[in-house]
Amino acid sequence: MNSILTEKWLWIIIITVILILLTPLLIIWFILMLPAPFNMVAVICLVLAWGVAAGYKEWVSSKTKEEE
Repeated sequence: MNSILTEKWLWIIIITVILILLTPLLIIWFILMLPAPFNMVAVICLVLAWGVAAGYKEWVSSKTKEEE
């Protein structure tokens, strides 16, 4: 058990999981702490960016299927 705790890969996985869980919470907290007009703009920008990313993913997957 002691040798597992000294492995580098284990700590990389633990830190990565913590960052994956913590980053969205920090983004939401930051948006909520903004003044009234800016938090609405930030939410709209976040939704638009999410839509662009989803559209790009869909486009890439359709291009991949098209090439096969």
